[in-house]
This record gives sequence, C-alpha cells and structure tokens, in this order.
Amino acid sequence: MSGATASGEQTPTRTAEGKPRHLYEVDVLRILTFACVIGVHTTSHTVASDDVPLNALLGLLHFTRLVFFSLTAFVLVYSYTLRPRPMAQFWPKRFLLVGVPYLAWSFVYVGSSWLLDATRRGDVPDLVRTFAEGIVTGTSWYHLYFLLVTMQVYLLLPVIAWLVRKTRGHHVTVLVVSLVLQLVVFAGYKYFPASDAWMQGYQKQFFFSYVFFIVSGAVAADHADGFLRFIRVHRAAVLWGFAGTGALTLGVWALQVGLGQSLYAAGTPLQPVQVVWSTAVFVGFLAIGARWADRRRPGSPLARVVDYGSDRSFGIFLSHPFMIWILLYGDSWLERVVPKPWLTLVTYLLVLVLSVAVTELFRWTPLSVPLTGRPSLASRGQREARARKRAAAAGRAAPVVQRSPEPVEPDDALVGETDDVGRRAAR
Repeated sequence: MSGATASGEQTPTRTAEGKPRHLYEVDVLRILTFACVIGVHTTSHTVASDDVPLNALLGLLHFTRLVFFSLTAFVLVYSYTLRPRPMAQFWPKRFLLVGVPYLAWSFVYVGSSWLLDATRRGDVPDLVRTFAEGIVTGTSWYHLYFLLVTMQVYLLLPVIAWLVRKTRGHHVTVLVVSLVLQLVVFAGYKYFPASDAWMQGYQKQFFFSYVFFIVSGAVAADHADGFLRFIRVHRAAVLWGFAGTGALTLGVWALQVGLGQSLYAAGTPLQPVQVVWSTAVFVGFLAIGARWADRRRPGSPLARVVDYGSDRSFGIFLSHPFMIWILLYGDSWLERVVPKPWLTLVTYLLVLVLSVAVTELFRWTPLSVPLTGRPSLASRGQREARARKRAAAAGRAAPVVQRSPEPVEPDDALVGETDDVGRRAAR
C-alpha cells in the first residue's frame, strides 16, 4: 500500500499529508450488502414457491455471505498492515466485538425458541444442550454461522498475512489457484452432493468453503491503493461487468430451472456461478462506494445517514431475523392482511424500521457491546469522542478533559471499520 505522492497528492488510501484515509467506499459496500442480507431473509420467508420473479431475485441476492468474507479479509489485512500488533492484543479485541454478540444472540434465539415451545419449556438441560450445540455449530439461528466463520478467519490472520507476504510477486497465481479450488468446492456442493456428505450439512460453517473470497480480499488489501485506484479509473467497465455478470447469473438460474430444479434450488448460494457473481458484486459495490467517497461532503445530511448506517449495520444484522420472526410468527396478522407478492416488500420495510429502532435503543444501554458489537453511546469515552468530533467540525479546539481508559474501539473487520486505524496513525 503506497502513501501520498511526493507532491502531496491524495491517494485512495492516504490523505495529502500521508495519513491513512477512512475508506468511505467500504462504508457504502457494507451498507448495500447488509440491505441485501435483509432482502435475502425477508424474501426467503415470504416468497411463494411458484413466484418466478421473486425467486430469481432471491438467487441474485445470495451473494451476500461471499461478499462479506471478501470484505472481512480485506479490512483485516488492510488494518493489520497499517497497524501491526501482537495477536495477544488483536484477538481479545476482535473476539470481544464479535464473539460476545455471537454468544449473546445465540442465547436470545435459542432461549426464545425454548420458551415458545410448550413441549420443551421448563426443561433446563434441553436449553443448555441446545445452546451449547448452537455455539459449536453456528446453528442457534440461520445467520449466526457467519460470525462463527468470521472468528475462524480472525484465528487464521497470522497465516493469511504470512501467505500474502510470502507470495508477493505471485499474487495472480495465488488468485487463480484459489479461484479454481473455490469453483471445484462449490461444484461439489451443488452438483455432487455425495462428495460432501461427510460434512453432514455443515458446509457453510467452515472457512475453507470460502477460500477464494478470503484470499482475494487479503490480496486486494495488500494492493489496496492500486486496487481502489483501478476501480475508480475503470468504474464504467466495472459497472458494466457487474450488470453483465448479473445477467449471466440469471441465465444460469433459468437454465437450471429448465433442467428440473425448483425455483429456490436453482439459486442456492454455494454453486460455481455465485463465485463469479459475488466477485462482480464486491467490485461493483466498491465502484459505487468510490464514487460516493469522492463526492462526499462532510457533515451533509447524506453523509450523516451513511455514517449512521455504517455504525448501526452490525446491530441490524444481528437483530433483523428476530424482527422477521416476530412479524411472521404463527398465524401472522401480517400474512393475513398483506397478500403476496406485496408481503415481501412490506415485511422488508417493517423489518428494516424495527431493526434500526431496536439497534438504536441497544446502542444507548450497557448491553450495547453484546447486542450490537459497539460500545455504548452513553459511555464517558463515547461522549468525549462525540464532543471532540463536534469541536473539530466547528473548527475550534476540543476541550481538554481528563480521560478515563479508552473504550473498546468499534473496528471489528466484520463491519469493515477502519476509522480507528487512521486516528491512531495520526497521533
């Protein structure tokens, strides 16, 4: 990753002063992808089995997990390269901001199911057993496996960083090999189910199911300045490729439906075409984000909305399945009132509003870290940080205060936060 030029020119990763720049394009990528995550889950819960357009859309939306693993690896390696630190410091912080929410929300989902099941309610050993199994397998609820895999990537960071460092000059070869391996793995999952029977349905819970996305994200981070510059220079080509790959993905979906697969099965996420499509989405969303970053006006209403969405996105991810559950539980009033296919859109909007409201509530309580992966906005450290930010925006010196120990910074790679890297490097 190169710094600023000799003339003091700003680069995609550095300010004109040579300091690390906050990657606002990553904020946009993260928000767009989280919005699509909600789309995947609301659509899969509300779509009619014979609804061709919505099932086709669902097939397109299945890129989300793969894009996030690329993003996770990108931010991990990018942050670690800018500010290397011993794993003894790195791991506790990362696992606090992801592992604690993983445990907390696993208990919320398992405990809620246990309470609502009259045949299990009161059976405490059953609750403990189910909770323990869910923690180990990532099956406490259908989206929590993602955090389990993310923590596997955290543990592998020394290996990932070593691989990137040792193969410099040969990164194209590394990408090609990992791409071929990914295509073979996904082809086995999709078309030769007997090949992965030994995994007993836990394919999505293991990091090696996403090897190309982890490797490609890490390699992109090692070339972050050139990579982000390329996306800016060739934005039109990137977006045309994004659209063309989407059309290809729909074509494969239609072909598989024509060959006898169900509308849903034809669009499953662990299949070869998703490797190509998800890669196109990653660079396509970054191209959209780069355009936003280059035109961003600090303090503008839209900038504040994006900053807000970026900060709350992880909490929304954690809570939104619970909102879907509440809205569609049992003999749902929503399903009685709203006909399909409008049910999908109405559910999506309600889930989004409820998830934002719940996340905002949690962010102001002592439960903010376990329930949103972020420090509480009511904490002293966070109040002081907001005061300094307001003072800087107003162009005056921040008041000098006697600070308590610095709170945990919300820079977990799951949500792609890199702002703390810039702050520390600037000190």
